[in-house]
Amino acid sequence: MSAVKAGIEPQAIVFADDGLVPNNPMPFLVYKGAVEVGGDPEATIEDLFARNGWGAMWRNGVYDFAHYHATVHEVLGIARGRARVQFGGERGRALDIAAGDVAILPAGTGHQCLSASDDFSVVGAYPPGPPMDLQRPSPENHARALKTIPRVAVPATDPVLGRDGPLVRLWHR
Repeated sequence: MSAVKAGIEPQAIVFADDGLVPNNPMPFLVYKGAVEVGGDPEATIEDLFARNGWGAMWRNGVYDFAHYHATVHEVLGIARGRARVQFGGERGRALDIAAGDVAILPAGTGHQCLSASDDFSVVGAYPPGPPMDLQRPSPENHARALKTIPRVAVPATDPVLGRDGPLVRLWHR
């Protein structure tokens, strides 16, 4: 039985490079209410991501400081609670995310938790490739990231909908 709601499609948003947060020309994807999160929601999301080839998983929240990853793409599955997260750096967009939502961040996409419910719980994962790096916005990190981000491989699968998912259609070099 699939944990994914039928007919779900992500919203796609392209964030511009703001001079400190590089973002990515490939779109940030957010699936609203994509996952049925009854029972053990963290395990449900972990199983979904694993079935679709995304691993190196963790459980936690979203850091309350602006950051991005310059060597790897990231998926955030919201297992419990809700939060307001700034995506794309200061000039990006603050989004309300809640249990059942999934956000897929191409390498370089800024993110920062602005507020969260006490029960907020996230499962994060990465496609096969290099380990996660954590970069804070700075001119030096931005300059390095502009060299590494274009070398990050496009994943073979969408972490929510697999080989035929929207990420595979929407992310191109």
